[in-house]
Amino acid sequence: MTTTEAPDRAPTSMSNRQILQAMSGLMAGMFVAILAGTVVANALPRIIADLGASQSSYTWVVTSELLAMTATVPLWGKLSDLYNKKLLLQLSLTMFVVGSLVAGFSQGVGLLIFSRVVQGIGAGGLTALAQVVMASVIPPRRLGKYAGIFGAVFAVGTVAGPLVGGVLVDTSWLGWRWCFFIGVPFALLAIALLQRTLKLPTVRREVKIDYLGAFLIVAGICALLIWTSLAGHQFDWASWQTAALTGGGVLLLVAAVFVESRAPEPVIPLRIFRNRTVTLTTVASLFVGVAMFGGTVFLSQYFQVSLGKSPTVAGLMSLPMILGLLLSSTVAGQVISATGRWKVYLVSGAVIMTAGLCLLSTIGADTGFGLLSLYMAVLGVGVGMLMQNLVLAAQNDVPAAELGAATSVLSFFRSMGGTIGTSVLGAILANRVATEMSAGLAEMPGAGGAAAGAGSSSGEEAVPDMSALPAPVKEVVQQAYGTATADLFLVAAPFAALALIAVLFIKEKPLKTTSGMERLAEETEPAPAPDSRATPAS
Repeated sequence: MTTTEAPDRAPTSMSNRQILQAMSGLMAGMFVAILAGTVVANALPRIIADLGASQSSYTWVVTSELLAMTATVPLWGKLSDLYNKKLLLQLSLTMFVVGSLVAGFSQGVGLLIFSRVVQGIGAGGLTALAQVVMASVIPPRRLGKYAGIFGAVFAVGTVAGPLVGGVLVDTSWLGWRWCFFIGVPFALLAIALLQRTLKLPTVRREVKIDYLGAFLIVAGICALLIWTSLAGHQFDWASWQTAALTGGGVLLLVAAVFVESRAPEPVIPLRIFRNRTVTLTTVASLFVGVAMFGGTVFLSQYFQVSLGKSPTVAGLMSLPMILGLLLSSTVAGQVISATGRWKVYLVSGAVIMTAGLCLLSTIGADTGFGLLSLYMAVLGVGVGMLMQNLVLAAQNDVPAAELGAATSVLSFFRSMGGTIGTSVLGAILANRVATEMSAGLAEMPGAGGAAAGAGSSSGEEAVPDMSALPAPVKEVVQQAYGTATADLFLVAAPFAALALIAVLFIKEKPLKTTSGMERLAEETEPAPAPDSRATPAS
């Protein structure tokens, strides 16, 4: 297969204005991807209640998007090394639009979960490609400043999402379906901006996609992620289903390694793991995903169920964490661009993130908002300093031809960590809530009927409708969710500590001053021919 674009001239360095123009469509696209996840967060308790679904369904609505995004990130990253990056970005945004429309019109939780899979595939493209394109047009030495701007977009999208989602859910003539519809115009705007502003040269290349390797990777990862999602809900952790899914997943991944090691154009070039920086940043990204996503995805449920807040108020309550992330990512990016020093921010971010998770493990149903805000701000500061700069460190230390693969590998493992964290910690939450509620209700004579009201749906622990519970039972439920949520952060903290250990061993190297396009031109430039005028030896 051959790309259709003609070769372009070797790229030159872009001015700040040109970079910002090129980034406009990327920022709109990233805003859409962030909005897709955050706008639904505060609406999920209402969505699950309206559709009559269970606590495990709550987890699946989140996990299905993460699973699809995780499984497809390496494919998008590889495609970005072979084909036109702008067209791939526009394709991923189109898939997001389709998934959003299907989600908005869903009448059952099954179709909703399917639509989230489609959204996740699109989000996988945006997650991998946005950072690849940034590295293509911006030198690593200048990348920190623009990564800080992306951090600001991330923060705005994360703040706006829960707030908008809460308002939509609380507005009777709109409702939760508009949480999915609202991202569509932003996605269409991003497609138009990318068409107008993003100009990337494409070198004509003969390529062959490793379809077998891609299938084996996706199948193996999906088998393991489905196991972590269903174990403890649909079957026991120690069961034949566990053996089948884990054994099958491992065998598929072993086969994928065998195929990838022999493919001329592997989806994940195994040789990049010979690079110490790539290996360590990949490990750190995995643990960051487990700690960050797994620990924070259930915060909205804690605000609404345990603290009794409305969806709109729950959105406002997440502001301290997002403001901490915005401040730290922006400041760290500017300082890194000015000084060229970056490892200190990785180490500091990992330390602060671990401390934030430990502090949040002390919360409960009676924690004051002031203390809760402080704990969330600490976590946000740590995440802001760590997450984006892991990508910067890896991109700085790989050949330009492998920027897409290296970037997608980091995004892949971070997303996989988030999916595993959400699934496993979701199971822990459900079991802990059930245990706490059973113990609390057992101490209340005559509470059997109320317990049934907060009880099960299809044999599973349902997300309770707090407005329908009598006061004594409501207090038990609030305490149960408060205790269970604190336990999640306690479980997540050691993973953040493991990320800290990984970044301590990363060797700091000077940031390159040429963009990915310039580096690729240098790497692919043919060696000069010998001087034919040289006098032959006598």
